[in-house]
Amino acid sequence: MRVLLTGHQGYLGTVMAPVLTAAGHEVVGLDAGLFADCVLGPPPADPPGIGVSPALGAPPGRRLGEEPRTRGRLDLRDVTAEHVAGVDAVIHLAALSNDPLGSLAPELTYDINHHASVRLARLARDAGARRFLYASTCSVYGAAGGDNLVTEDAPLRPVTPYAESKVRVEDDLHALADGDFSPVFMRNATAFGYSPRLRADIVLNNLVGHALLSGEVLVLSDGTPWRPLVHAADIARAFAAALTAPREAVHDRAFNIGSEFNNVTVAEIAEQVAEAVSGSRVVITGETGADPRSYRVDFSRFRAAVPGFDCEWTVKQGALELADAYRKYGLTREDFERRFTRLAVLRAASDAGAVDGTLRWRR
Repeated sequence: MRVLLTGHQGYLGTVMAPVLTAAGHEVVGLDAGLFADCVLGPPPADPPGIGVSPALGAPPGRRLGEEPRTRGRLDLRDVTAEHVAGVDAVIHLAALSNDPLGSLAPELTYDINHHASVRLARLARDAGARRFLYASTCSVYGAAGGDNLVTEDAPLRPVTPYAESKVRVEDDLHALADGDFSPVFMRNATAFGYSPRLRADIVLNNLVGHALLSGEVLVLSDGTPWRPLVHAADIARAFAAALTAPREAVHDRAFNIGSEFNNVTVAEIAEQVAEAVSGSRVVITGETGADPRSYRVDFSRFRAAVPGFDCEWTVKQGALELADAYRKYGLTREDFERRFTRLAVLRAASDAGAVDGTLRWRR
C-alpha cells in the first residue's frame, strides 16, 4: 500500500517508518519538523515527505542561520486534498503529544489534535483512502482506578486536554466510518524505549536518564499509580499488523495496544530502572502527590483481532536498552533536559523567534 505516515519525524514515527517499509509498503511522511533535530545517535533515514515548502527558520537543536537538515515541512493544519491524493491508507501519529504541552496551550491542542485530525480524515476519505489508523491513548481512561483490567468498553474519563482531544477525535472518526472508509482507534499504552528521535519526557525514558546522570531514580509522585507501558517497536509492529488485518476484524473499532505484563506501578518501574542502572537508587519524593491517572489495561481484544500478534519488550528490557543507548551516544544533562523534552524544545523555538504563537514556523 501507499501509506501516509503523519508525524514521521517524531519519536514513534521514526521507529515506525522502517517497519512499514520493511513490510513492503510505500511510505510518505507528513511532519511539521518541530522535533526533526531531536536526534540521539546516527541521524535516521526518513521516508520522502509530502511537504514541499522550503525549510523556514531553524529547527530546535540548531542555531538560527545554520542550514537545517530537514527540507520538507508541512503543518497538519495546512494539509490539502492534493497532499492525500493517491494514498491507500493513513497512519496518523502527529499531535501535540503529551499532557504538559496540552495544558500549556489547550486551544492549540484542540486545534491540532482534534480539528486538524478530523479534517485530515475527511480529506483522506474523500481521496479514496480506505483505512485510517489513529494513534489514540490509554490516557482516555483517566482515573479508572479499581482492581479490574480496563477494556475498550470502559467509561472514558480523560483528565487532561491531550486525552480529551483524543476522545473527541475518536467520536468524530466513528461518524465518518462507512463501507469504504475504516477508521481504527489504536489506544497506545505509555510508550518507552530508544528511538533515534528521543523523548526524555515519558516515564521510563525519563527515569533511566535521571538514574544515569544523577545516580537517582527520581519519582516525584507517591509511586502508587498504575501505568500500562509499551515499547515503541511494539507499537510500530501493532500498527503494521492493523494496516493489513481483515477489514471485518478492525473496522471502526478501538484497541488497547500493549501487554498485561507491562501493567506496572510507577514505583515498580523505578525499581526496575534501579536494577538496570547499576549503582542507582530509587528516590520517591511524593512532592506532587497521588496522580489521578491510574489504570491497568486489558489488551486481549487486539490479540484476538490479529492472531499471532503480541508485544515482545518488557519494561526491564527497555530500561537496559535505554541505558545502553544513553551511554553509547553520550547523553548529557543539557540534552536530557532541553533537546529531548518536548515542552523545552518548543519554548526554546518560541524564545528564538523560530515559531509563532500558533507553533508554525516563521517565514
